[in-house]
Amino acid sequence: MTSFSYAANPVRVVFGSLDTLGAEADRLGLRRVLLIGRPRHGDRAAEVLGHRLAARFEDAAVHTPVDVTERALKVVAEHDVDGVVAIGGGSATGLAKAVALHTDLPQLIVPTTYAGSELTEVLGQTADGRKTTRKTPKVRPETVLYDVGLTLGLPVPVSAASGLNALAHAVEARYAPDANPMTDLLAAEAIKLLTSALPRIAADPSDVDARTDALRGAWLAGTCLDAVEMGLHHRLCHHLGGKFGLPHAETHAVLLPYVMARRGLDDASDVFELAHRLPIPHSLAELGLTEADIAGEPEADLLREAIAGTRPAAPPSLKALTKQVVDSFAAAPDRLRTLLTDLVETLHGYAIRTDLTQAEWEYAIGFLTRAGHLTTDTRQEFILLSDTLGVSSVVDVLTNSRTPDTTPSAVLGPFYVEGPPETPQGANIAEGLPGTPLWTDIRVTDTEDRPVAEAVVDVWQSNEDGFYDVQLPDVDGPVLRARFRTDAEGRLRFRTIVPSAYPIPDDGPVGQMLDAVGRHPFRAPHVHFMIAKPGYRTLITQLFVAGGEYLGSDTVFGVKDGLIVEFTEEPGGTGRRLDFTFRISGSGE
Repeated sequence: MTSFSYAANPVRVVFGSLDTLGAEADRLGLRRVLLIGRPRHGDRAAEVLGHRLAARFEDAAVHTPVDVTERALKVVAEHDVDGVVAIGGGSATGLAKAVALHTDLPQLIVPTTYAGSELTEVLGQTADGRKTTRKTPKVRPETVLYDVGLTLGLPVPVSAASGLNALAHAVEARYAPDANPMTDLLAAEAIKLLTSALPRIAADPSDVDARTDALRGAWLAGTCLDAVEMGLHHRLCHHLGGKFGLPHAETHAVLLPYVMARRGLDDASDVFELAHRLPIPHSLAELGLTEADIAGEPEADLLREAIAGTRPAAPPSLKALTKQVVDSFAAAPDRLRTLLTDLVETLHGYAIRTDLTQAEWEYAIGFLTRAGHLTTDTRQEFILLSDTLGVSSVVDVLTNSRTPDTTPSAVLGPFYVEGPPETPQGANIAEGLPGTPLWTDIRVTDTEDRPVAEAVVDVWQSNEDGFYDVQLPDVDGPVLRARFRTDAEGRLRFRTIVPSAYPIPDDGPVGQMLDAVGRHPFRAPHVHFMIAKPGYRTLITQLFVAGGEYLGSDTVFGVKDGLIVEFTEEPGGTGRRLDFTFRISGSGE
């Protein structure tokens, strides 16, 4: 299990109308509000706040200059302000956070762009040409009110740059050192929403659905960024913005594909192409940065690419190739098409994520070829490979989970042989072999505990030394292998020996794989059973010796708690006894 921690974002998020601003202020107990925002939206916000409005401040600036914050703090003191409402983009939000840092006043933020910073406990401030960033819960707003109507008039270039800024939040959360399953989900959904919405907004700025998707994407992107450490992208953008006065959102938009390429993300080219379809600056040079400016700067090579605006050096996008292969299955039957499509997408994704080399691919082909050469009627190297990778157990669990009231199933294993000899009840299938005698008395019932008569029960196991008969060329005929039938009471009795732990065959490619990763080849001691009867689901399972070796590290991951059974001592130390009831279900259950 991968350990992780995740703290849910405590910000109250409301998707609705600016008309509810007064009610949200009342919910926070605000009676004397400082309203931060320019007249375009600030006038309407002031009207809704009504008597709660104590003062206004319209001079929020990009990168949150400290001197602007000081002026706002004077207004707070002069008007006995008890809370801050900010309406606008990232600059208004940043100033509200800066005020809260010094005063602990509650904040109610109404974003009109896609910045996403309203969800975070991050504050960037600029003084003397240097931008510093800090992270503290003191600056996280209490409430965020989203009104998609406020974004409908946002110019397309501003919308695009702001949206790519939000996209950067989600992308950075993907490779953060403290990323976790929840932030992965948030980031994936944010990326899907934003990459879909931005081209639609560029085509039709009045598209309410696209604007809604972008706003929701910005919300999720800010939420996942708040939960992780900021990385290379934000460090560079904040540094360049503070030192050279570059516009915040546009700097994020330009740098994003280059940082993604540096991080090895396979969709860096896709983001580069997305940005180039939008009416925004596409290079740092367009923002006024020159090569002379970046002399001695961190990540100078990356910045040089971004100044030129050339396509970042990134792994090629292989989506078109994957789609071409998947499309070739269009005429296949539904289930076959589903299986092949998922297989191809998974294999292509694996090759891309791991940056699979030609030499590694050739080794894998050789590995499978060697497995094929070793496979015979009595040795199945491919089943062994499936077993040791846990795939057999995955399929087994998926199958058996549909019948939870039955005896747990287990993997078939590579040593089953079709058509074992019919054997009468009471027979000793270990006749003449050394080992601890074992008397076996089992019952087969349905899920209502009714006996299942005339069920065919195949049994097979290893000898005292851990070998199956098919592994011993000198053995004449089946040994420790039989087919029985239950009697009218669903019972079956036979004699054998107590099974031993044993190594799976490790002289082939599967054994080489186990050795390469430091895994042992041993299986916990067990007896195999396959129980079948028309009208019932066939049960393939194993019974494991309680207290036996390797129960916790069985090399094919086949042990289940419900299959670990006491092999009790017989009186006088004459051997062991196994009593067990198998429950099978009808084929229609």
